[in-house]
Amino acid sequence: MSENKLTRRNFVADAGKLALGAMIAPNVPTIVPRHVLGGVGYQAPSDTVNYAVVGFGGQGSVNAQALSATENLVAICDVDMLYVQNKAKEKLRPNRDGVVNPEATKLNEQYEKSAKYADFREMLAKEKGIDAVVVATPDHLHAVVAKAAMDMGKHVYVQKPLTWSVHEARLLRETALKNRKLVTQMGNQGHSSDGARLINEWIQAGVIGPVHEVHVWTNRPAGYWPQGVPRPGATVALPAPGSLNGFGQLWGQNVINGTLARAIPEVPVPEGLRWDLYLGPVAEEIPYHPIYHPFNWRGWIDFGMGALGDMGAHLIDHPFWALGLTYPISIEATSAPFGTMTIPAADPSAPSNTPAGRPRSKPVSYPLASTVHYQFAARGAQPPVKLFWYDGGLYPPRPDLLPDTGPDATLKSEGGVIFIGEKGILLNDTYGSNPRIYPESLMQQAQAVPKTMPRITWNHEQNWVKAIKGQATASSPLEYAAQLTETMLLGVVALRAGQGKKVLYDGEKMQITNVPEANQYLTREYRSGWAI
Repeated sequence: MSENKLTRRNFVADAGKLALGAMIAPNVPTIVPRHVLGGVGYQAPSDTVNYAVVGFGGQGSVNAQALSATENLVAICDVDMLYVQNKAKEKLRPNRDGVVNPEATKLNEQYEKSAKYADFREMLAKEKGIDAVVVATPDHLHAVVAKAAMDMGKHVYVQKPLTWSVHEARLLRETALKNRKLVTQMGNQGHSSDGARLINEWIQAGVIGPVHEVHVWTNRPAGYWPQGVPRPGATVALPAPGSLNGFGQLWGQNVINGTLARAIPEVPVPEGLRWDLYLGPVAEEIPYHPIYHPFNWRGWIDFGMGALGDMGAHLIDHPFWALGLTYPISIEATSAPFGTMTIPAADPSAPSNTPAGRPRSKPVSYPLASTVHYQFAARGAQPPVKLFWYDGGLYPPRPDLLPDTGPDATLKSEGGVIFIGEKGILLNDTYGSNPRIYPESLMQQAQAVPKTMPRITWNHEQNWVKAIKGQATASSPLEYAAQLTETMLLGVVALRAGQGKKVLYDGEKMQITNVPEANQYLTREYRSGWAI
């Protein structure tokens, strides 16, 4: 039993001592501990973080529920408040045993009392009592919101991927480094797990020997959100029946994409949705469609970062951390076709076989499947590393050391990581869970490795607020998360740079050195008034 546990007997005794002290020294102020005044479990308002959530309808509500047990939700900002209301009510559904999650109940109580905004800029200007901000919008708004909050002295928890662009990742990292008092965290919750620490300890202990190769895979986006599809809306006229070209007909990929786009009907903006604020920094005026919001935004270039942005933060994180990686020196990528929109010919009267008379395709959604190959330089005594990424249901080759029977006879469809060492291999599932080593004789050695890294015994969100209170250290601060994010996004840059190209990267200068035109993909064009 804890020596500090408050019992009725101790309370009466303490109260008697306080009364006696008051009689002996009536002019000396009596200081009563907060826990005596408030009772067991009491948390003083001065020890409570007042936080806001920007983007509550998706993962933001999950983060808020994790925080609701101990902290105070004072404001919510979302461009679709009707969706937010439904999401809040949804959390009150009883489970199969008929029990409502008490955290969901407390979250809804706070939700009802919280101030509501559509524009985060208005919220930050009016709500002076906000200590911290959870940013859980689509990717294209992460940096804009987080930078504004940090500039106003707010701690930030930013969902993964940290930013939409490499430039934004650098900017947020610099902002965090200049404001050391601000506690920051990226929402890659596996970074706080016990499995993540085991991976680090086993790698650092050399159980599988020096690691020179890593394979990372995920089944996203297949079955989760659409990719490789055209932008809704009629973009090109259908060819006349019987029209011919050099291949015998005009029904090529551009016409197919245009037909698919035309088949997706136009939908008016739902009542209550602020589509102008949803677009935010996006320079192009993209008409609303439910194929973007809610959730499916992740597969669209203007809003999300595809499977790499979604799951790279949970999968690349562990080799990036355990192997002490920083910036890759080269990246090359290959993929299925991007989803495109067809841009009509600049001059419809020009011959169709000329540049002016030929329709062009613009990529608008990420490929359904892709692979990315990163190379990292040696780090001290550690050898160079090749890291291979596979998504869309593509798998890496099975290492010879994997058994032909048992749970690892078939690679898990959800995804995972394989470290290839000189003595053996280490596997882990998504979020760093279930790390294991082959051959099994090395696994026995791994189990004897001492635990040298402090464990986090609470959730990722609570780790962040405890760090704000000085009770812990943030697990995945922006100083680390920004470099991980940059590496992830460089895979997307390589995809957009074109098939069959090895992109050489100077991390110190944030510059692609051999394909100059690819540097445009390190940043973005911002809508007027939204640049950071």
